[in-house]
Amino acid sequence: MVLQPITLYSAPFGPNPWKVAIILTELSIPFETVAIWDATELKKAPYATEVNANGREPGKKNLRPHLQQLWKISYAKATPSAIKDPNTGIILWESCAIISYLIAEYDKSHTISYATTPEKYLQDQWFFFQASGQGPYYGQAGWFNLFHPEKLPSAQKRYNDEMKRVVGVLGNALAKSKSGWLVGDKCTYVDLAFFMWDENIEQIMAPFEGEWDPAQFPNWQKWHGRMAEREAVKKVVEEQAKMLAGAKH
Repeated sequence: MVLQPITLYSAPFGPNPWKVAIILTELSIPFETVAIWDATELKKAPYATEVNANGREPGKKNLRPHLQQLWKISYAKATPSAIKDPNTGIILWESCAIISYLIAEYDKSHTISYATTPEKYLQDQWFFFQASGQGPYYGQAGWFNLFHPEKLPSAQKRYNDEMKRVVGVLGNALAKSKSGWLVGDKCTYVDLAFFMWDENIEQIMAPFEGEWDPAQFPNWQKWHGRMAEREAVKKVVEEQAKMLAGAKH
């Protein structure tokens, strides 16, 4: 069966659509990216009417004129992940729901997943932790550090501390893993789901020079570095950089 390309609706700045892109690439699923640059695009058909009922506006009304501030990524708002899959007719939004679907539908050989017990339940455990722990805390840290109109040191400290706590939880789990992966003896989608947000910690912490030192989390640092060397991850990171660079012209 020849697969038709899946359409991935992506915010060029946000981590969530790019974690979906990593899974698509790892599984060699053909896909085309539709970049959502302007807030008005989120309110137009077909995106608003057919694709994503939770379409949220990016942090700035129009992101294109603000590309000189690329490091100030709109973590909290510019993440309209959604797909349209012509092979099955399904339309999905929310990055973790999309990844769950892609694994169930397209990873029948379990290249980056497990179907065995207890591994499949451990996958759920870490995947839910990514959705409920990593994404929200990192997003709030990004918002209060980079975008909130007034500085709120107590909020910044809370979310910066929580972000480092999440990294610590991952590092402690990896220290106990013989393989260096979160589940089983191979890299799975739950490892990869953490990558794009973790890749942006340095940017989120930019206003607090010296407060983020990845060397304090050696097991996490090694794990993140191993994922960064995967061909699919390198390709997606490069594609995001190209999209941002191309938009400057």
